[in-house]
Amino acid sequence: MENGIKDHVFIVFALDHYNPLGVVRSLGEAGINPVLIAVKHKVDLTVKSKYVKECYKVKNVEEGFNILVKNFSSKYKYKPFVITCDDKTEGYLDEHYDELKDNFYFFNAGDKGQIAKYMDKKNILELAKKHGLKILNSIVVSRGEIPDSIGYPIITKSISPNSGKWKSDVHICFSEAELIKAYNGISSSIVLLQEYIEKKNELCLDGYSINAGEDMFISIASKYNYQIPGYYSPYMTVSNFDNPEMEIALKAMLKEIGFEGIFSIEFLIDNNDNYYFSEINFRNSTWSYASTYAGMSLPVLWAESTINKKIPEDVYKPIPNNFMAMVEPVDYMKRVNSKKIDLSQWISDFKKTECCFYYNENDLDPFREMLGNFEKLG
Repeated sequence: MENGIKDHVFIVFALDHYNPLGVVRSLGEAGINPVLIAVKHKVDLTVKSKYVKECYKVKNVEEGFNILVKNFSSKYKYKPFVITCDDKTEGYLDEHYDELKDNFYFFNAGDKGQIAKYMDKKNILELAKKHGLKILNSIVVSRGEIPDSIGYPIITKSISPNSGKWKSDVHICFSEAELIKAYNGISSSIVLLQEYIEKKNELCLDGYSINAGEDMFISIASKYNYQIPGYYSPYMTVSNFDNPEMEIALKAMLKEIGFEGIFSIEFLIDNNDNYYFSEINFRNSTWSYASTYAGMSLPVLWAESTINKKIPEDVYKPIPNNFMAMVEPVDYMKRVNSKKIDLSQWISDFKKTECCFYYNENDLDPFREMLGNFEKLG
């Protein structure tokens, strides 16, 4: 019988960003000081957290993986937990599944390459459709290819989060000429062309699954307080998830994939309140720290549930109305710098926000680092 989670080493292995900062804080606030393997990014952010017990700053995922295996394999009585927060790191662990499975608890789908299979947007959209979820019309093409018949407007996306350059591969095209121009800025060799709709909002669901996807819990549902075409909104309202029909479909998808770990799932909402499945991120998401603020720490719950092989009966916590979360520097740039609102309104919103992703009065050094490198974080 395994001991409690505090008998295990926790390793946060991720691109240094406010996403792993939320994980480190979630663990630290539960009395667990994790090891951090931080891949260099724009700013040394998570490495500044007071909750980090031991830190390895690395140049790339490959270097971090070598440290993980060399320093933490077959060393402990109880297997360490590894938490990933970006697609490249998660994809690398998926590729090395066989080397890790006996020595670590990590996000996986039971076989090498199974996560990569469903990072592919075509595969995950087909799976969503199979389980009864609405999807937008899509076609997969080689970069530069113009389909014979396609309706505009469309949005371009790299086929996988690890095949291109994320948001820089996203273009909204209203004509063939705009699509041809967009191809010049797309890195992915395989491109998903998807029907583009004027979204009313988005729905982002954060949760975790265990037992090869047999058991699932979604802790928070986030909707954005304003919209940015082709981009996420850094200011959101967080609530409990309450859609039994959608929950059944998502649980069936995770079971078929065989996923164990923390996830986030995204939907687009059109002006008629139709929900269109977009993707599953098979790793901790940027919004998961809001779940910790709401009393449901996903890193802690995933670890406890993995050890006990069941989701706790008291896992659900009611979230109060008007629970707001904010990515402060990005929201400031998008609303104040762009003259959408004035500073006094932004300060009022900031003060009413329950969860800030940078500011934390008990862990101020990452926030100070953000302020000193503000323009790098937009």
